Amino acid sequence: MNADAVKQLKGRYCNSLTEYSRFVTREVKIGDVPLGGNNPIRIQSMTTTDTMDTIGTVEQSIRMIEAGCEYIRITAPSIKEAQNLAEIKKQLRMRGYNAPLVADIHFTPNAAEVAARIVEKVRVNPGNYADKKRFDQIDYTDAEYQGELERIYQKFAPLVGICKEYGTAMRIGTNHGSLSDRIMSRYGDTPQGMVESAMEFIRICELLDYRNLVVSMKSSNPQVMVQAYRLLVETMVAEGMNYPLHLGVTEAGDGEDGRIKSAVGIGTLLEDGLGDTVRVSLTEEPEAEAPVAIALVERYSKRKSESQEVGKSESGNKYITPSPVERDGERYSPYEYKRRETLEANAFIGGHMVPRVVVDLSQANLKDPSILNDAGYLYSPILDKYNMAEQSVDFVYLGDNLPSFTFPGNLKQLYNYKTWAGLTNKFLCHPVFTLNEYTDASVDRSSPLNLVHVTADDLNGQDFTNIPNDGSLVFVLETDKTHGMADQRKFFFKLMELGLNTPVIVKRKYDLVDHSPSTIDHGSTYDFAKDHGLSTMDHGLTLLQLYAATDMGALLVDGFGDGIWIDAPGLPTQAITSTSFGILQATRSRISKTEYISCPSCGRTLFDLMITTQMIRSRTSHLKGLKIGIMGCIVNGPGEMADADYGYVGSGTDRITLYRGKEVVKKNVSSENALDELINIIREDGNWIEPVEN
Repeated sequence: MNADAVKQLKGRYCNSLTEYSRFVTREVKIGDVPLGGNNPIRIQSMTTTDTMDTIGTVEQSIRMIEAGCEYIRITAPSIKEAQNLAEIKKQLRMRGYNAPLVADIHFTPNAAEVAARIVEKVRVNPGNYADKKRFDQIDYTDAEYQGELERIYQKFAPLVGICKEYGTAMRIGTNHGSLSDRIMSRYGDTPQGMVESAMEFIRICELLDYRNLVVSMKSSNPQVMVQAYRLLVETMVAEGMNYPLHLGVTEAGDGEDGRIKSAVGIGTLLEDGLGDTVRVSLTEEPEAEAPVAIALVERYSKRKSESQEVGKSESGNKYITPSPVERDGERYSPYEYKRRETLEANAFIGGHMVPRVVVDLSQANLKDPSILNDAGYLYSPILDKYNMAEQSVDFVYLGDNLPSFTFPGNLKQLYNYKTWAGLTNKFLCHPVFTLNEYTDASVDRSSPLNLVHVTADDLNGQDFTNIPNDGSLVFVLETDKTHGMADQRKFFFKLMELGLNTPVIVKRKYDLVDHSPSTIDHGSTYDFAKDHGLSTMDHGLTLLQLYAATDMGALLVDGFGDGIWIDAPGLPTQAITSTSFGILQATRSRISKTEYISCPSCGRTLFDLMITTQMIRSRTSHLKGLKIGIMGCIVNGPGEMADADYGYVGSGTDRITLYRGKEVVKKNVSSENALDELINIIREDGNWIEPVEN
């Protein structure tokens, strides 16, 4: 990249925050499947077999390739595994499978140097390739710090030389939880520390004239992950670099939680035009990851820049002139979380309140109170009363239909304005207006909450300019644009620019159960999901989890949105409720359940991770707000679950080490007793609650 590209992108991490435009990176050669540049976004995953099990690894690799993986990553924790990559590669090529292989390296430079002579790409972690992590806090002088960089150069340079000689690509993959003590001492546990950890290695590569590089910034916290990638791109651009990005949320977990968490992190960056290859890390079989990644990526395969004129720098990078708010770091910074300041309407929404959840029951049987079960209000016919579940919605939209039963006293009902105006009892009932209705001087706005449908396009109209606001106004923000997230983000920027602090509920509609026209661009993704069975549930639900987590999560991680409203005709209300709360949980906006930081398993895993995760979940899922890390081995353990309250980490065959935060509490516990011991630790800390019998 040249100075022109840097000038056009100065202070920003993507081409535009308000229009879709893919950020063009350097093309990197990885076998016969090039990455970056104008190539498609590539799909990859990682084997879970023992690397010394040649046949098992080959068979699993084939299943992954046939599921859609374009690169196959295999762990090589020591020289013997690195050497066996040659036999694995030979067997795959003999059977007609030519997908490039990637060796995953931790701690062992000698294994990396062996693997780089065999496979098409090696992945190194700058946090532990040349450093040992002892959780020591050391104050380095500038001279001492430079001395450490020179030591790293001596350890890392031989691998760079081998990669140059053999034409091997390299991923420099930073993990939030495994930053070196040296980086932690100077930068702390921050996105800036993650970026600098990678940049130190990238600068060495450039010094040695090696540029066949891919970079990643992984974290189990999507908010941290997104901030780190953004800061990485800005930093690279400032130094004249544009290396391809490998996107992934590490230790995302399984099932709905894993898919939503992955989509929040990966989807947010894809929306900004960032990302050249994707790995969705699920605590499931690796071949189950590829269809999920494909469903995320295919939304962008035909997406084009929309209304604004897109220019080109001399380097070929597209750019769009930023809006005033994009240039204004005081009102919005993409590198740190700051919730947009809003009024607290009716002491219920906005301000410091957690984001609210709306579900649509307008087509439900409003004669039966049990319909509220799926919205989190469990009705007992015998007692004629409701019990609130942990995930109970805040509003139900009833449109023009009136219920024939009494609603619970803490659930607010939303009606179209004209129907609301005709109600005799308006307690807990609130109107939803069109913009034209609300600006009509003759309408009744006596409700303590008045919700108004708006779009970003309305910002330019006279009705919006004259909109009355007595503190009861709440916007319901909708979009029909293909690139809807950016369209809605544009609305938030404009509100900030105008100094308006009205609360906003973000609404998106998804038609995913048939081929009818939709406000989203599912297209071939729909067919692929159906054909490959993304989950045991209806394929439309999985797509809902991915799409809604991307579209709404991308706004929430930046502090935009005081509520969410998912409209998904034909899908179960309970699924919409669960997806809504899952998105809020993944963005750390509203905690409603136990969070599990669970690694996706690999050849280093020392127990059956899927069974163990389900076992731990079955006994601890009622501990609302706790974060429990479940790690297959000591490589990912102390680091990747650094964000967890408690940890369960494989430390040897049938041996588990238990953590409280980053502190080891018990070592070498038998796996038969480890869960009971973990529960005892939680109990001793006063964080245990006895589960309620149903």
